Amino acid sequence: MLAFGRPSSSDFTSNSCISLLRELEQIWTEIGETEADKDRMFSEIERECLEIYRRKIDEAANVKACLHQSIATKEAEIAMLMAVLGEVNINSLIESDKKGKSLKEQLASVTPIVEDFKLKKDERMKQFADIKSQIEKITDIVGAVNSLTLEEKDLSHRKLSEYHSNLQALQKEKSVRLKKVLEFVDELHSLCNILDLDFCKTLSDVHPSLQGTSLDQATNICDATLEGLDQAILKLKTERTFRFQKLKHVAGSLFDLWNLMDVANEDKAKFLMITSILGSLESAVVEPGSLSMEIIEQVSAEVEKLSKLKANRMKELVMKKRLELEDICYRTHIQLDLSMADDKTNALIDSGVVDPCELLANIDIQMNKAKDEAWSRKEIIDKIDHWLAACDEENWLEDYTQDENRYSAGRGAHINLKRAERARILVNKIPGMVDNLISKTLAWEEEKKNLFLYDGVRLVSILEDYKLTRQKKEEERKRAREQKKQQDMLLAEKEAVYGSNPSPRRSNNFWNGYHTSGTPSPRQNSVRHATPELLTPRSYSGRQNGYFKETRRLSTVPLNFVSIPNEDTMSFSSVGGSELESPSQI
Repeated sequence: MLAFGRPSSSDFTSNSCISLLRELEQIWTEIGETEADKDRMFSEIERECLEIYRRKIDEAANVKACLHQSIATKEAEIAMLMAVLGEVNINSLIESDKKGKSLKEQLASVTPIVEDFKLKKDERMKQFADIKSQIEKITDIVGAVNSLTLEEKDLSHRKLSEYHSNLQALQKEKSVRLKKVLEFVDELHSLCNILDLDFCKTLSDVHPSLQGTSLDQATNICDATLEGLDQAILKLKTERTFRFQKLKHVAGSLFDLWNLMDVANEDKAKFLMITSILGSLESAVVEPGSLSMEIIEQVSAEVEKLSKLKANRMKELVMKKRLELEDICYRTHIQLDLSMADDKTNALIDSGVVDPCELLANIDIQMNKAKDEAWSRKEIIDKIDHWLAACDEENWLEDYTQDENRYSAGRGAHINLKRAERARILVNKIPGMVDNLISKTLAWEEEKKNLFLYDGVRLVSILEDYKLTRQKKEEERKRAREQKKQQDMLLAEKEAVYGSNPSPRRSNNFWNGYHTSGTPSPRQNSVRHATPELLTPRSYSGRQNGYFKETRRLSTVPLNFVSIPNEDTMSFSSVGGSELESPSQI
């Protein structure tokens, strides 16, 4: 057993162990241990050594397993990192590198690879995070939806390229939107300058971020902002068009008023800046403040001031033209349209319902029409004037016949006698004049298909009334002559009874007594049975033509009734004969 337990040189490779066993055996010998005890103790030593070997082997196996596990873990981690980073699989390279190497060497060779891949992963994560941050920032500015999510399981170059592509697309869209926003802002600024509006307030109304000094960082360029800018520009363009048309209209009115009113150059100087607007297109008006409300209000105020001045002058011109028209109508006895009275025309001009130029044109038309009608009526009007002159002479002759002193030897008596002779001849022509006037008037009415009005009354009616009245007057004259003849016969009978003719005093007493007895005197009879007044156009003119009643009333000589000569006249006639006959005897 001892031989079994003794270590041989093959069992113990170390000389030190052999020497120690020999030294131990010598000691046991010196102690006096038996061979059995020595074998037993060698067996125990061998058992203890085997246990130590087994324990060391187990420990070494565990270390080996741990190394294998570590190497496998590292290799798995490498594989995972390679999959995440999208790298080429290098497991074959690692396997080939294992050959001829211990586990520790293998672990030592794998560990740097793992660390290198971890660094790559961290670097790749930073790249993804940076790109993702830029994408989120741009999507917030442009108002887009970010559909990208950062996944740590996929950090490959393909995924990174996808992020880069998305970022570039967003950057391009941002650039396009920024350019469009800048264009909108520039156009908005130009329109605000032209219209004299608050540019900052206009931008704030669209989006508050547009007032930021750095458009690249602070400006919101989402679809809503672009739409708001576009709507604001459209609104300002509409306002610009409205103001341009309004200014062009009022400026055109102003220039027309300048030309019409002959305004001085000093008054025109402050409005010369708008002269270029009339001949320009709307898009060509770019001067700051050129379409401001202040300028439009100034021009409108000037137009209103000149319009009032023009209205006053037009009123004067209309009044002058109307007076000319009135004069024509007055001279030709044409009834004037009362709707064109001064107060009505002034009211129409003040209210703006009628353009003064149109009113003047209308008056000119009426004047031309009145002149044409006056020309067509001239022949009849001349005959009417001759007839009226004859009527005046008839009235004068009646008054002259009733004058007791017409035969006195006073100054001008012979002139009146000659006029009376001419008047009798003219009065005899009056019936023929009237009939001729009626026939001429009827012919005119037949030709013109219209009534011939004289101061608003039909001339034929006037002439017919005149003939009827004249006929009644002649009948009254005839009755007066019959009555006078009866009185003469009665007077002759009285003279036969009482003798010669009574003295003037007696004659007066006689006539008074006769009147007292109930028989009316010739003059009283004439007054009592007054004949109707002869109705001439002058009589109608005073009653019918209301427009000329106040300012242009036709002067008329009252038509007297037929009267019987007084006693002196009768005595003279009975002695010397009647030198002048009454109009009824002509």
